[in-house]
Amino acid sequence: MSRTRGRVTLPVQSIFSEDAKTFTERWGADVLRLDGNKTPDEHSKSLDVKICTTYTPVKGDNDFAMEHMDECQQVLLMSRHFLAKNTTLTIDFLDGFYREQFVADYIHDPKRWWEVIDRTAGKTVPSHKWEYDRIHDILTITDAIPFHEYTVSFFVFIIWDPTQMYELLSDDLTNEPHHIPIDVRQPLSAAYSKERLKKWLSEHSHTDIVRFTSFFYHYILIFNEEANEQYTNWFGYGTTVSTQALETFEQEYGYALKPEDLVDNGYFNSTFRVPTKAYRDYTHFIQRFVSRRAKELVDMVHAAGKQASMFFGESWIGTEPYGPYFQDISVDCISGNVYNGTTLRMLSDIPGIHDTEGRLLPYLSEETFEDENHACITASANWIAARRAMMRSPLDRLTFDGDPGTASSSTTFVNYIEKITDEYRTIYDNVKGRKPYSGLKVAVLNSWGTLRSWQAYTVLPGRSYKKTNPYFGILEALSGSPVDVCFLSFADIRRDGVPDDVDVIINAGDAGTAFSGGREWLDADLVTIIRKWVYDGGGFIGIGEPSAVLHGGRFFQLADVLGVDRELGFTLSTAKYHIVPRLAHFITDEHWGAYQLGEGTPDVYALTGSTEIIDYSNDEVHIAANAYGDGRGVYFSALANDPDNTRLLLRALYYASHKEDNYYIWNADNINCEVHAYPESGKYAILNNSDSPQTTDVYDGNGSRETINLEPREIMWRIM
Repeated sequence: MSRTRGRVTLPVQSIFSEDAKTFTERWGADVLRLDGNKTPDEHSKSLDVKICTTYTPVKGDNDFAMEHMDECQQVLLMSRHFLAKNTTLTIDFLDGFYREQFVADYIHDPKRWWEVIDRTAGKTVPSHKWEYDRIHDILTITDAIPFHEYTVSFFVFIIWDPTQMYELLSDDLTNEPHHIPIDVRQPLSAAYSKERLKKWLSEHSHTDIVRFTSFFYHYILIFNEEANEQYTNWFGYGTTVSTQALETFEQEYGYALKPEDLVDNGYFNSTFRVPTKAYRDYTHFIQRFVSRRAKELVDMVHAAGKQASMFFGESWIGTEPYGPYFQDISVDCISGNVYNGTTLRMLSDIPGIHDTEGRLLPYLSEETFEDENHACITASANWIAARRAMMRSPLDRLTFDGDPGTASSSTTFVNYIEKITDEYRTIYDNVKGRKPYSGLKVAVLNSWGTLRSWQAYTVLPGRSYKKTNPYFGILEALSGSPVDVCFLSFADIRRDGVPDDVDVIINAGDAGTAFSGGREWLDADLVTIIRKWVYDGGGFIGIGEPSAVLHGGRFFQLADVLGVDRELGFTLSTAKYHIVPRLAHFITDEHWGAYQLGEGTPDVYALTGSTEIIDYSNDEVHIAANAYGDGRGVYFSALANDPDNTRLLLRALYYASHKEDNYYIWNADNINCEVHAYPESGKYAILNNSDSPQTTDVYDGNGSRETINLEPREIMWRIM
């Protein structure tokens, strides 16, 4: 039985099952979570736990949806590119899409709402030059220009919820009824969603917590003709786009959005795109609407004497927990998946929430426990990554997904989760509400700023992509490092300058993306503000292609700050003699062996002999530092997730901020170990973040050193 109890939610198939009783005792659960199709009865009150029941507001009742197909959710799609070979071009605009997911919308006049674009010329084709055939779902362009490419942007109704679609296709259960999502922007659907919840609440009088499986709009997930994922964007607002939404937007903002403002050349305003003014306006418009509608449902839950929780996933679009309207919804708890330290901080740092809850890996299923050892390895790696971040900003609750009963035969796994839940509660009791020691403050600078805190470089949380791996180590390192972290947008700096308490700015990403900044760096005022701030003593760390846009004879607009630029072929005629790396540098003092930065930006070169080259190979710079007035710049070509890189970044932060003398305060010299101190409580913790025994020198608040031995994954609490 668990030594401690509380702050754990256990998913169960039945609240009175033997599994529910066993795991409640073993893992110290105080909340049991039921699927919304199951109704707890009066006997549930005899249990010393709260009952949480899931609820989905816009899907699951196909009778209503089928009777009101004109109120189903819409999405604005873009066809693939079609080549005109003569002056007449016929386009099968649904070609390539999974036709069981969508049906073309002819209820709303295509001549008004659709858009045909000559992509070669970059011009919209007038509506009188094309016709559509609703029987065959084709569109024909007359007077096309031969060997130009054309696309059609067109409205469809969503007739199969993407999450259910993914689950049923994965399990080959395509004969199950397809959930059709309704749009609460439509009048009948808005009224029905409230009546349905009212009825549900009356039937679930013994539920204590209503866990909304998000609210209304699913992130954009499009399947191809082979029923495989074609387009996935966890931040995509595509399912919020309807003809009524666009009409209301025009009334509120005084200008009309074109389909191209939303399909964005087929990029659909990916979070990697530098957002346009039109797209920013649209997302704020949606956020205000979602917060109003969601609050109506949450108020009903509160009026019924229950707590309201929201799942940060699936249909979360428009809630934006770090946005300006989320607090208006008044949910009591927000729950989400924890894949690593970054996703934990994405949850735990959300302001104004009573409880933040993280769902740990692995998913509890029979398939998972076919290999008990792998299940334990997954749980261990997940917990170690999450624990680092927990020491800085703890979650208020832990939970799991799946069926704990499938773990019954895995004694080792059950014992390990018991240890994790006990360790978590110890961490929470020692950390929550107590400010950890921070050696400095770092600001991550990109186009999104606070709105997408801890969400940079993400396509879908938990998924790895080749293009994002070189940057994944940045946020993961920061999530558990002894530094304060904030997120700034370029607009923040234009408006207010760099905050006084910021020591170092990090700008990182591929050229042209929202994370590097792209066209933002064409703003001379922005460049000037940051240059002066660094020159006066600030620190600037660039990773990948920071401040990158070709302008004024530079690719990196802050090349003078960083001491490096990237060769694009335009300066090959200019000799580059500065190629010798330093034998030693503060940033790399704890590093041994070859650097494993990841697949970094190639062809970076030092500007002058004063650039401190730290790592150089293959005729390119990988790490460099540069003095800039009273400040410093540091460059990395990449920073993949790795303990070595975590330590490199920490040392670079101290170096860039001129705080090298404070580095050995509440620190450990072993890269697999970390120290977290809490001066208010007079305690500190020493962590072993590895699966092996470790020996490390630990430095206290005065810089005094002590050698400590730690068992695998051990956390050692001590009094100052």
